[in-house]
Amino acid sequence: MDELIKTVSEKAGINPEQAKVAVNSVIEFIKGKLPGIGEQVQGMLTGGEGSGVAGNLLDAARKKFGI
Repeated sequence: MDELIKTVSEKAGINPEQAKVAVNSVIEFIKGKLPGIGEQVQGMLTGGEGSGVAGNLLDAARKKFGI
């Protein structure tokens, strides 16, 4: 998750604390709209491995943002 926060901070031109708030807000939004996938995404971002739809989404995001 630290890597994502760093990337958001750099790309958005905001400090890491602001990026952390933004990332957590997006995760909470996803969890609220798609609970099963949101939990998987959060798990992947905190060090777990993803699978299924969430894993594919994370892979696509990593490719898009070069992370």
